[in-house]
Amino acid sequence: MRYLPNTEQEISAMLEVIGASSQDDLFATIPSECRRKKPMNLPTAMTEWELNQHMEDLADQVSGTHHNNVFVGAGSYHHHVPASVSYLLGRSEFSTAYTPYQPEISQGTLQAIYEYQSLVTRLLGMDVANASMYDGASGLAEALLMAIRVSRRNKVAVSKAIHPNYRQVVDTYFKPTGYEIIELPYRPDGRSDLAALSDVSDLAAIAVQSPNFFGCIEDLEGVALKAHEDPKTLMVACFTEPLAYGLLKNPGSLGADIACGEGQSFGIPQSFGGPGLGMFAAKKAYVRSMPGRLVGRTVDRDGKGGFVLTLATREQHIRRDKATSNICSNQGLCATAAAMYMASLGGTGLRGLATLNYDKSAYLKKRMVQAGLSLPFDAPTFNEFVVKLPAGFEQKYQQLLKKKIVAGLALAPYYPELAGCHLFCVTETFTKQDMDTLVEEVAA
Repeated sequence: MRYLPNTEQEISAMLEVIGASSQDDLFATIPSECRRKKPMNLPTAMTEWELNQHMEDLADQVSGTHHNNVFVGAGSYHHHVPASVSYLLGRSEFSTAYTPYQPEISQGTLQAIYEYQSLVTRLLGMDVANASMYDGASGLAEALLMAIRVSRRNKVAVSKAIHPNYRQVVDTYFKPTGYEIIELPYRPDGRSDLAALSDVSDLAAIAVQSPNFFGCIEDLEGVALKAHEDPKTLMVACFTEPLAYGLLKNPGSLGADIACGEGQSFGIPQSFGGPGLGMFAAKKAYVRSMPGRLVGRTVDRDGKGGFVLTLATREQHIRRDKATSNICSNQGLCATAAAMYMASLGGTGLRGLATLNYDKSAYLKKRMVQAGLSLPFDAPTFNEFVVKLPAGFEQKYQQLLKKKIVAGLALAPYYPELAGCHLFCVTETFTKQDMDTLVEEVAA
């Protein structure tokens, strides 16, 4: 937002229009004991240019700026955003549009959502997709609740190789419900271990992430076959990096009943906390149990095409206490950005970009091994992988921060058994020189 100060004369004119004698009158309804008595301890006023420089100086103190090489993914990925996306998304028709509470007069918004849904179903190989969720974590929690509604069972199996934050959100959703969560361990190769389910029955769903938190590509087809040994058990495929499906077989083709995850990689810059984009798709048989909303296409009585809110099974609409979700909105602008991103790249572009990410990651992995470092897991990976680092690397890590290199994510806080291991990520934004420098520094 531009720096637009108001003069004292302008403030007085505005107060006069609304019938207030001072700015204090605007807060007259707030009890005096609840108001701040002392003035704010703020620095002296700055010009617009001084303020911009001040904000840039503050930003440079954080390691996540473009001046740093951040080899961290773990659910948030730095990708180039095509200029077409930035330009189109900034147009007022999109940037000022919001949730279509009156859908019949929001044709532009509805069409944008419809196009997004169509592209998501193609990407994930599913029949239907909703208008989006808050983020990938809430999408997974809602997918598991949906499986419980469909199967009428109260027990789900969740892989430990799913993003720890996602699992924490699932725990938060499930804690007051009494539903049971069975945690699946991971195998020595980094993939989910289904052997733990040999004596478990009456599951509503089995949930895995691919590529998982360690970057390992799961055997989704094998998981689906295991889930479908019981016709009531659904297979939920989660993801944090949808770009992987530009190269890998999509969840739908491998037997997934529900596919959900984070769409930030598609045209949404990293913002270190949000906003995100929850992608959510499923088989058509379960469409009436899906959370959120779904936009469809139809014709009016004159035969003219149009877009409508086909399903809106949330509590703010007619379902009330029978709502399938309490998600009260979709990430409209983020979903539009993702649609623009997918349309800009197309199928060939997504495949090429995914291949580039895979190849760069494979190069860094090979260089790490050549430098004498070990890889705890040997399963195939996409654009991130786990490395076992020498003892005492914590000191080297801090030194690298001063050189504007963030050498991966320490896994010990999330997986104590993986102490000394870091998760590294590479996208198309890194050069060969960036990766060579990282290896030289880490292995020194």
